[in-house]
Amino acid sequence: MNPVISIRNITKAFRKGLIAVDDVSLDVEEGEFITLLGPSGCGKSTMLRIIAGFEEADSGSIFLAGTDVTDFPPYRREVNMVFQDYALFPHMNVAQNVGYGLRVSGVPKDRIARKVEETLALVELADKADNRPSELSGGQRQRVSLARALARDPKVLLLDEPLSALDANLREAMQVELKHLHEKLGITFVMVTHDQTEALAMADRIVVMKDGKVSQCGTPADLYDKPANPYVARFIGTANFIDGKVMGADDRVVEVQAGAEKLRIARVDGSPASGDVRVCIRPEKLTLVANGVSPPAGENRLSGTVDEILYHGANARVRVAVDGQDPMLVDVQLKSASLRQQLPGIGSPATVCFSRSDAMLFGEDRDR
Repeated sequence: MNPVISIRNITKAFRKGLIAVDDVSLDVEEGEFITLLGPSGCGKSTMLRIIAGFEEADSGSIFLAGTDVTDFPPYRREVNMVFQDYALFPHMNVAQNVGYGLRVSGVPKDRIARKVEETLALVELADKADNRPSELSGGQRQRVSLARALARDPKVLLLDEPLSALDANLREAMQVELKHLHEKLGITFVMVTHDQTEALAMADRIVVMKDGKVSQCGTPADLYDKPANPYVARFIGTANFIDGKVMGADDRVVEVQAGAEKLRIARVDGSPASGDVRVCIRPEKLTLVANGVSPPAGENRLSGTVDEILYHGANARVRVAVDGQDPMLVDVQLKSASLRQQLPGIGSPATVCFSRSDAMLFGEDRDR
């Protein structure tokens, strides 16, 4: 089966030699929810606009359902876009906004009326058909924008940071609504966001971009548990890094000298076996041991001083200053009052421990 979207070697440069998209290739399967994730300026929105036909690539090809649409204008592509700022017509009511694309396409009035009614029911706004956009909340306006895009039955729905204008609670609610809508419709969604939490919660696959290139593409679990490089590890979740040098390796373990400490890291395919390296550990994989308490036997350990505690209800994130390294962030569960009392205070000595199998190892030549 052919992918619904095939991107082949797309490159786009703007004035002054700024390369926004740099030789990107990607396949998107029918029915997938794909997220393009990265910081501002990484090329994700430009890539979305190239798929939509709003930007013209300097080189490369775009195929939709097997058809080369590289030179097609937007109206000839079976895609529709939902914009960050809703882009609704303020002088039209909700029904007129949703039906606008169908009207300019010459669809008969009776079919427009039926389709508008169906689509508004889909996004649970049937009772708002006569309202103007100014009379709606931010979440309702975003649902109108979605309904307008869906009314033309696109093969692919493109979403350019659709939730960024919403407050935190509404944004989380809309994430759930979008996910449910995707499951109900079964069409392909391609969404741009710079919010890692949003990408992890919603996407089947995430495409992490940096400087116009794809740094890694995979499922949320793959990118979190097996990042290709430190850049992806930092962008997907939170990561601690320890700089060191390989002192020895066998088939199972790589020994790393990190300052005064010798660490033993489980060796996996692709692990560097020599030279300077970076050890990466997620905060929830670390154990915080107060001064005077024996650390777990056989685990790696780093000694330091607690310099910050951020409480998050049943959890706390503790920052431990370690000599010669960046501060280590440790997630601690506080399931009881006694555990809260056992938490070392700020300025207290503490030891950070982790298992050899919970760490990842990157060579210094890898993308930082």
